[in-house]
Amino acid sequence: MANIGDYETTYREFLWETPERFNFGRDVVDKWASEDRPAMIWLGTNGDERRLSFGDFSRLSNRFAGAMRELGIRRGDRVMVLLGKVPEWHAILTGLLKLGAVAIPCAPQLRAGDLKFRAEHSGSVAMISGPEGIEETEKIRSDATGLRYFISLGVEYEGWDSYEKLMDGASDEFTAEDTNSDDGAFILYTSGTTKHPKGALHTHGYTHAMRMEARYWLDLQEGDRLWCTSGTGWAKSIWNVFLGPWSMGTEIFFHEGGFDPAERLDLMTRHDITVLCQAPTEYRLLAKTPELERADLSSIRHAVSAGEPLNPPVIERWKELHGITIYDGYGQTENTLLVANYPGLEVRPGSMGKPSPGCDVKVVDMEGNECQPDEPGDIALASRIPCLMQEYWEQPDETEAVYRSGQYLTGDRAYRDEDGYMWFVGRSDDVILSAGYRIGPFEVESILIEHPAVVESAVVPAPDEDRGSVVKAYVVVGQGYEPSDELAKEIQDYCKSHAAPYKYPRKIEFIEELPKTTSGKIRRVELRQRETAGTAG
Repeated sequence: MANIGDYETTYREFLWETPERFNFGRDVVDKWASEDRPAMIWLGTNGDERRLSFGDFSRLSNRFAGAMRELGIRRGDRVMVLLGKVPEWHAILTGLLKLGAVAIPCAPQLRAGDLKFRAEHSGSVAMISGPEGIEETEKIRSDATGLRYFISLGVEYEGWDSYEKLMDGASDEFTAEDTNSDDGAFILYTSGTTKHPKGALHTHGYTHAMRMEARYWLDLQEGDRLWCTSGTGWAKSIWNVFLGPWSMGTEIFFHEGGFDPAERLDLMTRHDITVLCQAPTEYRLLAKTPELERADLSSIRHAVSAGEPLNPPVIERWKELHGITIYDGYGQTENTLLVANYPGLEVRPGSMGKPSPGCDVKVVDMEGNECQPDEPGDIALASRIPCLMQEYWEQPDETEAVYRSGQYLTGDRAYRDEDGYMWFVGRSDDVILSAGYRIGPFEVESILIEHPAVVESAVVPAPDEDRGSVVKAYVVVGQGYEPSDELAKEIQDYCKSHAAPYKYPRKIEFIEELPKTTSGKIRRVELRQRETAGTAG
C-alpha cells in the first residue's frame, strides 16, 4: 500500500468502486475482527490505558446495536451521540451503522441551545451522552419532545438508561442491516452564513469512500499507528479517527486529554506514532516550543494537516528540526479531502496541493467556466462523488444554493497555477475559520443581541498568528451602558454560557455605529478589510 506514486496516473485511473450494498460495521470492522488485528490504544486523562482489537469492537458494536433495537430504535432513526474521546464512541457509532440508524456526532462543547436545534431539526429520537452532556441535555428535555430515549455512559442518572446495564444484558451476536450505499448513515452539522447550522446528510457509500484519503493522503501502510488529535463531533474525527484508518485495518492512538505541548510530544515518542494528523493551530504552537527542538520524533514517517491553510514557516520549521514534511490538505464537512499535498507529489509550501483522486475539482467563474491559470475563482466539484453529501437535511434552499451550473461550490476561493497546484485565497462568504472550526457570524450575533447591553453587533474574523483567525465582534451598546473591559468580559462570558465556547468573540470592539449599505445591511466586508489592513482598534 504505497504512496500515490505517479500522481497523474493515479488521478486519471482512480475509481471509487462503491458497492451497491455496504455496511461499514459488517464489511470493515467485522472483517478485520476475523484477523484479530489491533484497533486502538486508548489513553485516559487519569493514565488508564486500554488496548482493543477489531474483535473487541465487533462484539461491543453488536451488543450495542442489539440493545438499541430492543429499546425501540429502528433503521433510519436519527440518534445523537455526545461523547468525548472514549472507545465507546467508536463502538456506538459502529453499532448505529449496523443498526441502519443515522448517527449525529455532537461535540462535548455544545450547549443546550445547540443541542435543541440539532434535536428538533434532525428529528432525533435518542440522545447518548457521557457525563459532560447530561446537564445540557436536561435543559432541553421538555422542549425537544421528539427525543424519547436517553442513554447515559459512565454515570447513572434518573430518567436515563445506563449504557453499561444495557450492554450487560446484550448478546455478542447481531446481524447487521443490509444497507444500501445511498441510505443515510450520518448527519454532520456545519456552520454556514445563516443563523442556524446545516446538517450534511452522508450515506453508507460515504463510509466506504473514506478509504481514498486514508490510503493516499494519510498514506497508511501495514504496521502503522495513527494519531489524529481531532475531537469527537467533527467531520475530521469521522474521517481520520474512525472511517479512514479502520478501512485500512490501521491501529489508532486515541488520547482522552487535551492539547499540552510537552505531553503531546512525549506521547508521540512513547507510543511509537508513525502517522500524525494534527490541526494547523497545534502544529503552529508546537513549532514555537523549545520541547520541539529536543523531542525524539524518529518514529514519525508521515504528517498531515487540515482545517485551514498551514503557514509555510511552520512547515519549514518541522522540516528543519525533524526532517518531517507536513502535507497540507483541504476538505469540508460536506465532502472529503478534495485537494491535498500527497506523498510522492512535490510539496510547494503554502499551496493546497492538487485535486484528490476521484475528485474533479476546478476553479470556476460566475458562469461556471474554468478560470485561466492564476485567475482567482470559486472552488467547485464538477461531478458527484460518493463522499459528497446527499443534501442538507430538511434544508432544500440551502442545498440548492451550493450548486451553480450543476457544480457543487465549496464556498471557498482559490487560483490554480500553470502546473495545476491550487492556492487558497479565502472564503466567498462570511464564515469564519478559526483553529479548524467553522463559525457562522449569525450564530454569534444571535447570541450577542440577547445580552441586555447589546443593541447591534457584527462578527468578523480577526487575523491571529496561532489560530489563523479569531472571532471578533463589533458591538453597539444601548443607553445606560458604557464600553469597558469589564463589559467586554461580561459579554464574552455570556456567549460562552449560551453556545459552544469556541464560538465566543475573543476580541470585542465597541463602536458607535456599524457601517451599512443604503438598504440597511451591515457591510461586514468593510469591517473585514479594517482587520486585514490592521487599522482596527
